[in-house]
Amino acid sequence: MARIAGVNIPQNKLVHTGLTYIFGIGDKFSYQICKDLEIPKKTRVNQLSDDQILKIREYIDKNFTVEGDLRRENSLSIKRLIDLASYRGSRHRKKLPVRGQRTRCNARTRKGKAIAIAGKKLTPLKK
Repeated sequence: MARIAGVNIPQNKLVHTGLTYIFGIGDKFSYQICKDLEIPKKTRVNQLSDDQILKIREYIDKNFTVEGDLRRENSLSIKRLIDLASYRGSRHRKKLPVRGQRTRCNARTRKGKAIAIAGKKLTPLKK
């Protein structure tokens, strides 16, 4: 099993697809890595030689911030916004959408599952 940047890459996947399992590397960068290292598009991870895996590892270490370092960088930038008491920081602290989305009827992903309000009943219509 190929282990790159602390992540086990699945054996039967194409190389460019397998590289996207690494946090911080998406489609664009995985294709760029394969192009720069001259790895054919149809190559699977289990067909890579040890030399090619080593080249991929070195290329990623040299050119990209991935996995733990990237997660740490993201959390530190959010913490900085919270410490500055900026508007964006306050939205992060309250676990609300940060980039101007509406919250009246959406934002369920960020706010969590909806909680029913106990005791709230509709009043019957009077005629």
